[in-house]
Amino acid sequence: MIALAIAAFIGFRYWKGKQSELPEGIFSGNGRLEAKLADVAAKEPLRVKEILVNEGDLVKPGQVLVRLDTSTLESSLAEANASLAATQEKVAVAEAGIVKQRSEIELATIEVARARRLVAQGAGSQRDLDVRASQLETTRAALSEAEATLKTSKEEIEVARANAATIQTRIADATLKSPVTGRVLYRLAEPGEVLSPGGPALTLVNLEDVFMEIFLPASEAARVKLGSEARLTVDFEPDRSIPGYVSFVSPEAQFTPKQVETKSEREKLVFRVKLQVPRELASRYVERIKTGIRGVGYVKVDPSATWPPQLRNVITAESGAH
Repeated sequence: MIALAIAAFIGFRYWKGKQSELPEGIFSGNGRLEAKLADVAAKEPLRVKEILVNEGDLVKPGQVLVRLDTSTLESSLAEANASLAATQEKVAVAEAGIVKQRSEIELATIEVARARRLVAQGAGSQRDLDVRASQLETTRAALSEAEATLKTSKEEIEVARANAATIQTRIADATLKSPVTGRVLYRLAEPGEVLSPGGPALTLVNLEDVFMEIFLPASEAARVKLGSEARLTVDFEPDRSIPGYVSFVSPEAQFTPKQVETKSEREKLVFRVKLQVPRELASRYVERIKTGIRGVGYVKVDPSATWPPQLRNVITAESGAH
């Protein structure tokens, strides 16, 4: 019985070993499930008024995460709007004055023509003609000055509007929103703290940009092409695989990173290969994704190669697995 049990165990180990063998045209490497990070940061130095999320919270694009104190900016906006209103009033007065001066010019032109006819007929004085002609030129000069002032005032309106719009944008930027679907990894500030320009208040894990990096020797990496089909498995659920594709192959060799278990493996020169999970699939399982989990990445370098049985139970966005 003991001999039979030993034989059965050896047979099972042999079967499992055959199951895990990869066919020609498929390479593999150890890695970790990772995701890109995104900082939620202030554009200018402002005090934190309110933080609406905690570490570990799931956030969506456009969700308000942090509000900064904008009281100073709101005062500046009020001043800018007051300046804009005063300039608009100045323009309205100038436009009314120009209409009046143009009417006066029309009347003065008629009176000069009448005075000139009277002088020609000997019924009017030259002095009266000269006075009326002088008044006409003075009114024309005043009109030109008023038109120049109006032009300047209109330019001031545009400047005032731009200034108010800029301050309004700065106020809007003080409401920090999530740029991605992800989880809050780090909460780096608290209410009352002043953020420096570009200073992050939160760091997010972008759960729609999930990938695994594996390291292949030169002989294998040379056959890997961008877009090649890939599979990813994680240690806690090795019987299901995640479909992916090659999104990056490093052009330079490097020593295997320290997270590789044995020193002899770390001393080998390898090329970094990035296996990307499709965005639609990552979005479907965003609540289940955990970064940092160890696993194995597989790359198909020969399109005619067939995935082994252990990699055919694939997670999909539509059905979960097939």
